[in-house]
Amino acid sequence: MPPGRWSETQAALAGIALVTAWRLLLLPFDSADLFVDDAQYWLWGQELSWGYYSKPPLIGWILRLSTEVGSDATFWIRAPLPLIHAGTAVVVALIGRRLSGARVGAIAGLAFASLPAVALGSLLVSTDTPMLFCFALAMLAWLRLAESRSPRWALVLGGAVGVGLLAKYAMIYFPLTAGLAALLVPWARIGWRDAGVAAALALAVVAPNLAWNATNDFATLQHTADNADWQGLRLDVPGLLGFLAGQFAVAGPVIFAAYLVALTRVGTDPGRRYLALVSVPILGVVSVQALVSGANANWAAAAHVGALLLAVGLLVRRPRLLALGLAINLAVTVALPVAAVYADRWRIGSGNLVLARYVGRGDLSRKAAAVAREAGVDTLVSGNRAMLADFFYTLRDEGLAIHAEPVAGFPPHHYAQRHPLPPGAGEVLYVTGDAPPACRSADVTPVRVASWTPEQGFRTGEVSAYRVPRRCWFPDEAGPE
Repeated sequence: MPPGRWSETQAALAGIALVTAWRLLLLPFDSADLFVDDAQYWLWGQELSWGYYSKPPLIGWILRLSTEVGSDATFWIRAPLPLIHAGTAVVVALIGRRLSGARVGAIAGLAFASLPAVALGSLLVSTDTPMLFCFALAMLAWLRLAESRSPRWALVLGGAVGVGLLAKYAMIYFPLTAGLAALLVPWARIGWRDAGVAAALALAVVAPNLAWNATNDFATLQHTADNADWQGLRLDVPGLLGFLAGQFAVAGPVIFAAYLVALTRVGTDPGRRYLALVSVPILGVVSVQALVSGANANWAAAAHVGALLLAVGLLVRRPRLLALGLAINLAVTVALPVAAVYADRWRIGSGNLVLARYVGRGDLSRKAAAVAREAGVDTLVSGNRAMLADFFYTLRDEGLAIHAEPVAGFPPHHYAQRHPLPPGAGEVLYVTGDAPPACRSADVTPVRVASWTPEQGFRTGEVSAYRVPRRCWFPDEAGPE
């Protein structure tokens, strides 16, 4: 590989540092509440485990480390995100440098840091964030091993895959696509011994999570299967088109369009063929998922490391298009943290807030706590995952017990799995945006003690609070009231 000029790499590192600093400097002024997933991952960090209901454990561990360093304030929950993305950008730059020289590497690193999905992922907690770092690191290690055998890089590869699986199971795409590339591109093959060392370490790292699943009814794996939802065949063409359109939003319109064009010009170049083979299969699998059952745009996030590098390799020879693509993405990168600062006041006309879904959660929780105190009740219960997520975070120091409505069968979310209301005596305050609980005891009637309608934010419909005896849910275990 050409040695390149370090000045280009230094410029890229400076750009990545500036973008990261911008994100961190505005975080203390972010007025958006923790989103439902953010609050849930924070709670996971308070309950350290080898696994959780819907995801592997790494994101919870990361948030626990950050809040131990700082506090439970939203800044410390969000601060790791831009730092991890910055690390991924540096690794992407190293991959690009190794494949195509310093110029491509430098541009690719900066381009990754400015991706719209990365800009959003620097504000919202996502398991994709650490998974992408591990995916990029695994790619770099694989390329080093393709050049020469190395026990050290074999350990890096195995560690990256194993830790990536602890971040998100989508990391499994890496060994599958890299193995496919090795099968079809001789240049991309690594030694059997290195592959064995890497596989053994990856399995050792992820084994405790697999054991946790085995002792918890395979909760995470079942949730993943439920998300896939392949029961019954249907062809959702609009869903597929929406998913593909979402990829332009993930990478930026110019970058993703360049990737699609670059796929038609892969030719016999081994580096480009490798990048195609570690990206196209992922997009293909998730496109099929989108067609038959639906898929979120981020489900193909792992494909965008290879896709970006392939796109930059094309755009570097078209400086005007490259400049346009970077300009669009950098504009989004600059704008999103500013929008988050004004999340609680940015509206168009007299309607709800533009970022309504990220605002109002804390206010609802504090109102529910006030109603509980007025009613003389020390336990909050809800069947709504979004409400429960914020109850646990916003009311963490309020001295209230918080529980999910108990349900029969497989729990529908983490709170029902880990924090269901236990049987016992006394009353609870049941908070809902829907109907009162359907009591299993025929002689119990929930009593509505308060209702209110938030004026703005994620919920603008009526919210009600009911006093409910615990025996509403436990008719056979009722104690004295």
